[in-house]
Formats: sequence, C-alpha cells, structure tokens
Amino acid sequence: MRAVLSRMKDYSAGMLREDLILEYIPLVKYLAYRIASRLPHNVDLDDLVNAGVIGLIDAVEKYDPSKKIKFRTYAEFRIKGAIFDELRTQDVLPRSWRQKIKELEEVYLRLEQRLGRTPTEEEVAEEMQISLEEFHQNLHEVRSINFLSMDGLIDPTCADKGHLRDILMDPDGRDPLEVLGLSELRDLLAEAIDQLPERHRLVIALYYYEEMTMKEIAEVLGVSESRVSQIHSQALLSLRAKLRKTLGEDGR
Repeated sequence: MRAVLSRMKDYSAGMLREDLILEYIPLVKYLAYRIASRLPHNVDLDDLVNAGVIGLIDAVEKYDPSKKIKFRTYAEFRIKGAIFDELRTQDVLPRSWRQKIKELEEVYLRLEQRLGRTPTEEEVAEEMQISLEEFHQNLHEVRSINFLSMDGLIDPTCADKGHLRDILMDPDGRDPLEVLGLSELRDLLAEAIDQLPERHRLVIALYYYEEMTMKEIAEVLGVSESRVSQIHSQALLSLRAKLRKTLGEDGR
C-alpha cells in the first residue's frame, strides 16, 4: 500500500488531489475485498488493493466534472477496471476452468441459436450428454465465471468495456458507458437481460443492482446459496451467448 501511495508524490495538483485519494481508499478496499471473495484463495488481496489505488489515482487525474457524472461512480469504474487488469495479468483461473467455461459458453451459444431462447438446465445437460448432477458440478467448478464473464464482455483484455453494475445503475444519472461511447453495449446487454427467465433476471438484479450477497439472495428466494450460485452462472453464460450471437462472435 505504501509503495503505491508514494506514487501520489508524482502529481503536482497539490493537497486537494491527495486528500481526495485518501478519502476514497476505503472504497478501494471494499471493492477489492468483494472481488477477491469470488476468486480462488491464491489471489493476494493486497495486490488487488494496490491495483485499485492506481485506478483511483487514474480516476482523480482523468475525472471531468463537465461530463456530469458523480465522482464516486467514475472512481468505481476506474478502480474495478484496474483490479480486473491486474487479475488478467496474473491469469488467476486454472486452464482447466477456462476450458470448461469455453465449453459451456459454446453449448449455450449453440442452443440459443437453435432454440431462439434461453435453454433450460435439462436441455444443456442433454446437449453435453451428461447428467443434471454433472452439469451442476460443472457450474460449481467454474463459479469464478461470476466475476470474469460480465466484465470486459466484448473484449476480455479491455477493462473499459464496462461492468454490469454500471449498466444497472441509477437511471437518473449519466452512466460511464454513455460517456465512453459504449451505450450500444448497454442497450444490447439490457435487451439480453430482458430475454432471461424471470428467476435469472431477479438474481442478476439483486446481485448487481441491489448488491446483495448470494446468501441474502438465497434467503429472499427460499433456496440454498449453492442454488443461487448455479442460477447466477447460468444467467451469465446465457447472456454471453446472447451477446455473442447478436455481435456475430463465433456464430457466423
């Protein structure tokens, strides 16, 4: 942390910027902790915090009040982007997980194209020629898709492509996607969410917009926490398939 904070000395804007950075350090730690909680235990929380501080500094430097975006909203966008960049550099997911995620995405894409709707669990399991229990185990094994699959959706190497929470943010505000010229992505994702089954839409809304935990959502829905995680992963796989189909990725 001290090593990263020392970078602030390189900025000549005076104490105002330094005070602003120090004021939002708790936000950096909060976001880093939330992201780390969804990742394998080998991920170093301090590395994520350090990356987030760099993102915060970047936000302070690039924030433009004339865009009429709240600084906190813009800072969250930059902080999470920097953390995701750090994770991509570390390549935190095992290769076997990545292969399984790719296989599941391709199955969902194939079924979305064939059926013209979100496939059921049973249909996905049948397509993969495995039991429903094995399918649920696959979802459990790739649970980190809950973090990776919605951030950098179009180009996984680009942190500025937007995050699901930014798309579901306060409708009275001007979201960063619009400012960055990515409103088309926002519209496509919103349309894809509308096409999800009701329970999938509810889990997405509660998790990203209301920022509820899996445990809290489980209590609301009256199901187990593991079941909520399964629904969440299915929703993300389906959303990726819908967007890939719309954008012509691997589906031409």
